[in-house]
Amino acid sequence: MIEPTDDEIRALLQRARRIAVVGLSTDEARASYGVSAYMQREGYEILPVNPKHLGRTILGQPVVAKVTDLEGPIDIVNIFRRSVDVPRPVDEAIAAGAGAIWMQLGIRNDEAAQKAADAGLFVVMDRCISVAHRLLLSPYAMAHAKQPKQ
Repeated sequence: MIEPTDDEIRALLQRARRIAVVGLSTDEARASYGVSAYMQREGYEILPVNPKHLGRTILGQPVVAKVTDLEGPIDIVNIFRRSVDVPRPVDEAIAAGAGAIWMQLGIRNDEAAQKAADAGLFVVMDRCISVAHRLLLSPYAMAHAKQPKQ
């Protein structure tokens, strides 16, 4: 699925627990760090993926070089890479059996997105995961979310 609705994104964020973050930086001033720290505070397990920091820890978690180096299920692969660099983590996410690809704000790669969707992954492009979380899962948002008809 490409270009999901807010309700579909809300459902993804509610069921997801483990987020692999491709391009996670050790620099606390970088968006990848701030967004990941927020998501970790909200209860998600953050799995750092960055070959430049292999062997180090970020946000208390060991850094791996590739998504396929991670053990266990991966609910979302959150990509902080240039649009032209998206195909590799998408291929790794498919190989690892991830459930979703999330390309952060300003990142779009329609070809890679279609490949992920064709492989059965949920796809979000050009949207910040922490902003989406705040907008869709805050107590206010949840109180005003459309409830299914009974």
